[in-house]
Amino acid sequence: MKPGDTVWLWQLAFAGDDAALAAQLRDAGPLLGVWRALEGDEVRVQAARAAPEAAAGDWTSAVENTALRCTVQRSGASAGADAPWHYVVETDVLTEQEDDFNAWYEQEHLPGLAAVPGSVAAARFVRVAGSGPRYVASYDLASLDTYGSAAWLAVRATPWSSRVRPAFRNTRRTMYRRALHALHALHVLHVLHKDTRLPGPSQPYPLP
Repeated sequence: MKPGDTVWLWQLAFAGDDAALAAQLRDAGPLLGVWRALEGDEVRVQAARAAPEAAAGDWTSAVENTALRCTVQRSGASAGADAPWHYVVETDVLTEQEDDFNAWYEQEHLPGLAAVPGSVAAARFVRVAGSGPRYVASYDLASLDTYGSAAWLAVRATPWSSRVRPAFRNTRRTMYRRALHALHALHVLHVLHKDTRLPGPSQPYPLP
């Protein structure tokens, strides 16, 4: 994936296990990734196109489509390492601070987090179809220890970060872990489970 590319996220409910999910998606076309919440039946599929038209009784019968356009893609300090952890931040921002927010993200924040040891890759997206916060950032991590490390926290603690962060609205932060590899044609499916060892409602995630 590179800046300018558009990827689709399909959101659906699926109660079967990982093997059954892989079997259901085998004929879904080229897939870039599959994410699964540890609790509940929610599944997110990342693909190069929108989900197929719904068919009665088919797995596509309750799919919600959303599209993201990649704006920045960076290799991390640990580029090439395995990345079983995937951290995603989604947010809106006050209109009057949008220019400063985007400059901060692209000039300081995302490059800074990508440079932290253990960061494999980082990317930014703009949501161009579907519901949800407009801006999305993702970080592929070699270790959960990367998140919250001294180097990671230092990137978050800059004066520019403190100036921009109060403008965030509707912010969502989710950490996933990869749980299954399954060959899908020439594509590898990555099934990720939401990690329950991370801070809960009484211990909010650190701001991005």
